[in-house]
Amino acid sequence: MVEPQIHDSESGNIDELKNASAPLIVVRDISKSFTSNDVRVDVLSGVDLDLAPAETMAIVGASGIGKSTFLHILGVLDRPDSGTLLFNGTNVLDLPDAQLAGFRNETVGFVFQFHHLLPEFSAIENTMMPALIKGALNTEARSLAEQILVRVGLKDRLNHRVTKLSGGEQQRVALARALVLKPLVLLADEPTGNLDRKNSEEAHRLMLELNAEMGMSIVVVTHSVELANQMFRRMTIVNGKLTETN
Repeated sequence: MVEPQIHDSESGNIDELKNASAPLIVVRDISKSFTSNDVRVDVLSGVDLDLAPAETMAIVGASGIGKSTFLHILGVLDRPDSGTLLFNGTNVLDLPDAQLAGFRNETVGFVFQFHHLLPEFSAIENTMMPALIKGALNTEARSLAEQILVRVGLKDRLNHRVTKLSGGEQQRVALARALVLKPLVLLADEPTGNLDRKNSEEAHRLMLELNAEMGMSIVVVTHSVELANQMFRRMTIVNGKLTETN
């Protein structure tokens, strides 16, 4: 196994990972269980997955089958009970928490159903956050944030507080924040669950355009048939394992 190449706990130096060969992500034998009322519930049981750079994938199915649990593990927001998670050959689960936080900030973009934006800040201030956490100067972070906000169609909303934006605009800010550091993978958990049809379709189109332009992989958990059908692969979880679906 390739030894971790991340040395800077504040920024998570990932140059070696970004320049390495495919597949981007390899998941092997990932398992996760929870205990409720003294009863163990096995949510994931030996999950395997290979994800190529720029590949798009939807995970669909009923609530409670483990879709979000798997997405959180894939984005190293949570650790599995067992198994390996390789990004370009590096098992990131071996990294200490401080280095893992830097890696996650720089390598993985997240978009959720509820935007999790900071309401007291503007669109550009929210979008700057990952760059500032990485250690970028304020001017650099602002420049990066402005570029991606303009790309997602918010040129005239840069300095608006996010509470003054529409739901569709707030989700664009969330998408811009997720992509400001040009991550290797975008993980989206019901990204259009709170949007009307028009804004949902616009968000779907925008994600796919950015996938083509930026070359990041996309894994999306969704109940939207329309969004799932636009992904290259469609999966569900059956008996704790990822399974291809039509």
